[in-house]
Amino acid sequence: MPSVVDDDWSDSDDEIGSEVETAVLLGIPDGVVETETDIKDAAVSRIGGHPAMLPSREPPFSSSQCKICSYPMELLVQVWCPVEDSPMDRALYIWGCSQSACQRKDGSVRAWRALRYNVEYASKLAKKLAKKQAQQKVSPVKTASTTNPFSMQAKFTPGPFGLGDHVFGQPAPTGAAPANEDEPEDISDTESVTSESSAHSLITAMASTTIDDSPWRAAPSFSPLYLSTTSEYLPPPPKTKISQSAHIEDPADDDSKAGKDVSWAFEPYENSLEVDGVFDRFTKRVSNTGEQCLRYELKGIPLPFSSDKVFDRLFPVPPQDPLPVTKAAFKVVPAVRRSYSTASIPPCPACKAARVFECQLMPNLINVLRASIKDEDTQKLTDEQRMKVVQEVLQKKATSDKRGMEWGTCMIFSCEKDCCLDDHSGDKECWREEFVLVQWDD
Repeated sequence: MPSVVDDDWSDSDDEIGSEVETAVLLGIPDGVVETETDIKDAAVSRIGGHPAMLPSREPPFSSSQCKICSYPMELLVQVWCPVEDSPMDRALYIWGCSQSACQRKDGSVRAWRALRYNVEYASKLAKKLAKKQAQQKVSPVKTASTTNPFSMQAKFTPGPFGLGDHVFGQPAPTGAAPANEDEPEDISDTESVTSESSAHSLITAMASTTIDDSPWRAAPSFSPLYLSTTSEYLPPPPKTKISQSAHIEDPADDDSKAGKDVSWAFEPYENSLEVDGVFDRFTKRVSNTGEQCLRYELKGIPLPFSSDKVFDRLFPVPPQDPLPVTKAAFKVVPAVRRSYSTASIPPCPACKAARVFECQLMPNLINVLRASIKDEDTQKLTDEQRMKVVQEVLQKKATSDKRGMEWGTCMIFSCEKDCCLDDHSGDKECWREEFVLVQWDD
């Protein structure tokens, strides 16, 4: 008999206790984007809307076309996600096709990574690294950090997963840090504020010049919503208190005492209930913050939606030793735990480096996009048209428009080296398609 495969697979929260923030950043909707400045700003993360392009050269419009029907797709999310200690401005763009005939097919969800060299920030970064190296020579003793590197209110300090403090386009903290009494004030702090402000203005102006009067403006789109970020928090499990005087009775005990067969008590759990442990774990994890539309954890571990081929691909069953067939060599084999692996993910086609998990779209994103369409359509209807729609629904005459997305989650895997290899612009900017794995909602 083969050994049992334990579905309690390894996840990034296995070593995390209760009442703590995880390394995952959650993207949640935060109101309609109304100002034209924010719409054209590539540093403003969003749900829906038109893309604010980061590269100076406008990317080909075919980047948004579905590989199944060849029609342009709607932008699902745009994420501003610069990597820590990198001179490159960085953003992710994810499109999805809502045609029913394209669902459950590869190519109906596409993701692109955009990079652009930031000259001013590169100069600031060089000064910062030089200052850090000088401090290490003087005082090599390291002190423990008291800030949370994943908190959006934290200072610009290196994090273990390479995330900066401007992920999702959050504004930088305005409060100044207390000066060190033993060290004179450095003018680089003032220069950093000016540099970030200049870089932000540059990105806005750049986006304004790349998308106006282009096919991107005519592309189908959802209503744009701000995508804000918050840290994921895992609350402690509820504790059930049982009174000491309480007496728990098991009907199986009475039957066994009477000499009856008690196997019936366990059959329903094996025969009548078909529970997907992976989906159950997904649901419990997401229920802590139900409004999440995006999970971001660069070089982290994705949260699988269900037990399907994608789950087996990312969490394969480890190889096992062959079991003995003779009774003399009989032995008890412990349950085998699955572990996360990206061995099946194709490498970056440009630099041949491995790809790592970066983010995943969540089911609530579909609800948010669907609601934005309904709100927009309702505002365009007159009172007479609304009454007609209600009558058609009551009379069951309303027909389906055969549109809608059916995925459970979309996982994005990007180049581990965040390479910027472009034949036209050298290493200054690039527009690269990344790998997407989709788990469909059955």
